[in-house]
Amino acid sequence: MFRSPAKFACLALAALSAAVAFAQFHSEVRLVRIVATVKDRSGQLVGGLQKEDFLVSDNGVPQEVKVFERQTDQPLSVLLMIDVSGSTQKDLKFETDSAAKFVRALLGEGNPKDGIKLWGFDYDVHEETPTFTHRMDLLESRLKTIHGSAGTSLYDAIWYAARELEPRDGRKVIVIVTDGGNTTSSKDSHQALEAAQLADAVIYPVVVIPIVNNAGRNTAGENFLTFAADGTGGRTFLPSSSAQLDKAFRDIINDLRTEYLLGYYPRNVPPTKNRFHTLMVRAKSPELQVFARNGYYGDAEASIGTVPGPGVTLEPVRRGER
Repeated sequence: MFRSPAKFACLALAALSAAVAFAQFHSEVRLVRIVATVKDRSGQLVGGLQKEDFLVSDNGVPQEVKVFERQTDQPLSVLLMIDVSGSTQKDLKFETDSAAKFVRALLGEGNPKDGIKLWGFDYDVHEETPTFTHRMDLLESRLKTIHGSAGTSLYDAIWYAARELEPRDGRKVIVIVTDGGNTTSSKDSHQALEAAQLADAVIYPVVVIPIVNNAGRNTAGENFLTFAADGTGGRTFLPSSSAQLDKAFRDIINDLRTEYLLGYYPRNVPPTKNRFHTLMVRAKSPELQVFARNGYYGDAEASIGTVPGPGVTLEPVRRGER
């Protein structure tokens, strides 16, 4: 059917207006969640802060924190992943012993709804427990028998872990015990980190250093894991002894027990061509440092006649939240 240029222009304008209206509506009815920890200048965790103590911006635009709570009451889903590739075999025993202490400490004093799922990874990813569980005896028995083979699919393991965590409620954490190597992944580092961001998962890499000399270490893997931890609000540990590994697990537990949840409804954030929105979260006090993810995947500019798809990391508004 033939359409006049004027009619086509009107239709295009109407489609564009509809897309803009949808984008504005979509932004206004979605909640962005941010899990954060705070430390003082001495590195000590800080609890007891209030909503008014935080500043949040989305793509440089200041936002108002609408949802605020301390996360210790939120159920915790931890995907504990142990690198069982050939390069880790000599350290595997003390890694699993420390991981068992982590399991006992976390589940012994936490929320009864907290759950841990254990995976091992080498060239493939292996489910050691079929579900997230609160059973310490099951997790400890599986840690005692975990073993692997050649190859290291680190990026694949993170990608699959994120997909596993994405539909779960509450706090979501990936703890990775590895030497930092990656040799057999089908996914790349960008895909792994994007999946973690989409799942709202916080990454805690525990990189057991097998070789002290930097010339012999897989520093590229270590650098990626540090970048992934920083991007999701976690932190990286580099233990070189059993005592340091025990401390790394204790520090992770302390972080998880001193978290805040910040939530906001994006306002006045102009759409860009990039779906990744840059977040800046800081404390009003210059004496405090906030550790939180550096962005999320949300809305982007829509082409004429289309509307933006939903941002996976955003939650629909529930009644009574406004």
